[in-house]
Amino acid sequence: MDHSREGRLLEHALVVPGLPPPSADEQLAFLAKLQRIFAEGDFTATYKFALLIALADLAVERGADNGDPLPLETSQLAERFIQLYWKHVTPYATGSAEAVAGILRQNTGAQAAVVTAITAFRARVSASNPQVAARDMTYPALVREVALTVSAQPLSFLQNFGGTTDEFIYERAGRGQICLKPGVTYCLRRFQPLIQRLSRSRWVEHIKRNRANHSILGRADDLEEFLFETSRQSLMALGASLRKLDGGHCFYCGRALASIDVDHFIPFSQYPRDLANNFVLAHPNCNRSKSDMLAAKRHLEHWVERLVRRADEIAEIGADVGFVADANLCKRVASWGYSRAYASQSSAWVAPSLFEHIDESYLRLVELA
Repeated sequence: MDHSREGRLLEHALVVPGLPPPSADEQLAFLAKLQRIFAEGDFTATYKFALLIALADLAVERGADNGDPLPLETSQLAERFIQLYWKHVTPYATGSAEAVAGILRQNTGAQAAVVTAITAFRARVSASNPQVAARDMTYPALVREVALTVSAQPLSFLQNFGGTTDEFIYERAGRGQICLKPGVTYCLRRFQPLIQRLSRSRWVEHIKRNRANHSILGRADDLEEFLFETSRQSLMALGASLRKLDGGHCFYCGRALASIDVDHFIPFSQYPRDLANNFVLAHPNCNRSKSDMLAAKRHLEHWVERLVRRADEIAEIGADVGFVADANLCKRVASWGYSRAYASQSSAWVAPSLFEHIDESYLRLVELA
């Protein structure tokens, strides 16, 4: 599809007031500068990858498809850092003879300050996940400590590359605040899956190259899964709770479940963050067939109805199992995902070997939820 047609479709689909979105040339210029960060930036720690992931996620969740700037609090970024690094403070063990279990080094020098702060917090507080941790009275102090690190380090240096500083993503906007510049939120939303994939793959490479990690890693091939994916135990616990909530039937085909898969309704490949409201139970065959596609309108109608009707119960499940539960946030993510699919004239998955075109009625359905 040519860029001008895509722009007209997206503008018509969303009807979002505000500054006009960046042009196709401006979007390409943004990508070129982002590529320069990865190629020419100085990465002594994994913080910059975490910051790019956090900025892209917040743009999806809090922004709109127009050219408006987006103010963000450093405390919001700090909470995302805590969620991203929470699992990383547990020892990584491969089970191989040549490796020794240990906490992976996230810095080329001393251990990263964010990892140290979370480690100290977890030693004081019995919390299995960030959602439980957030209920503790000392959690705000952890957020403040991490926010100071984020402000002093990745926020100060991310936009330094090639021997210069180019503040093309954000600028400081007072104490404890930054502001995404005009057009940036749109670009981050549009290219979020790409930014996620690049940041995560470079994060894995950074840890593998760090000599301090060689004795821990051995010949490990599951590092990315350890760093970024939900544990099988957490998914099993979530699946058991969803089965009690929704009954023992596949969300998509409605047949009784003998074995179950826990599926991301908005595919993980498109939005790689685990939200409790986004999980549904599915037959393994339906899950494999749907794969990385968005679900068709009849499934979307079912999901939207569930999103509204079961919000409180899913919130309780999320709190118990350790997943963020936020129906409004999940709706915004769905709106973003289907708007992108409509703009690119994508199809939706109905059933194995059966698809349908995504039209404007999908967007209206999500917006009316």
